[in-house]
Amino acid sequence: MTEQTLQQNSQQQALRDYLLRLGDSALIISQRLCELCGKAPAVEEEMALMNVALDLVGQARNWYDYAAELEGGTRDADALAFRRDAHEYRNLLIVEQPNGDYAVTMARQFFYDTWHYFTLQALVKSPDERIAGIAAKALKEVTYHLRRSSEWVKRLGDGTEESHQRMEVAIESLWRFTGEMITPDAVDTQLAAAGLAPEPQQLAADWKGLVKEVLTEATLTVQPDDAWMQLGGKKGVHTEHLGFILAEMQFLQRAYPDAKTW
Repeated sequence: MTEQTLQQNSQQQALRDYLLRLGDSALIISQRLCELCGKAPAVEEEMALMNVALDLVGQARNWYDYAAELEGGTRDADALAFRRDAHEYRNLLIVEQPNGDYAVTMARQFFYDTWHYFTLQALVKSPDERIAGIAAKALKEVTYHLRRSSEWVKRLGDGTEESHQRMEVAIESLWRFTGEMITPDAVDTQLAAAGLAPEPQQLAADWKGLVKEVLTEATLTVQPDDAWMQLGGKKGVHTEHLGFILAEMQFLQRAYPDAKTW
């Protein structure tokens, strides 16, 4: 096997892992949002949350389809979603955190949406036409997601005394999971060098810039850049919450594998 072939195989493996990170993160936060069906603070909010969740499921499906093709067709998108154990998932840790009160839900969504938006902005320029196409479609949806979640952070942060306090607690409690989004590893670096993933320093600068802007406008405390961060999700090391999410999400497929009709 030539060195060129080895490099191509390495890049393809890195790309598959990266696609799973995108798909897994979208799917898991979608599942979290779906848990609020019938429990949102208002009917309009419930409809909005479910629409965001459906957008993310569709995006996850597109990333999974491509990842499955890179695997050689041994598994399809459904198998990737419903037949893997927790240690095989590559989602960001922040998306598996519990919903908590509405301040926690929207703070988590805002942090993720900001990362998602700037990631997709970079991916639409990818030399890989498949990635660019998926990203372009998703970016239209995520632009709305970010606008909505950032407005809720501002509304709650600069609202009543209680809403401000709840959002302060939410931001502080979730902050330790944000570093993973903008801390590059070998996969991020390799794909960025090939133009297939965002340039890590630019992504970090964009994310920090918008987060600081929104938190400042919301009269919320801007957390320190040097705070301790919990990593691991991109490598398959998760919090205890993911196992419970998968137990509920995967039950039907696990109980009735390959079922086609009901």
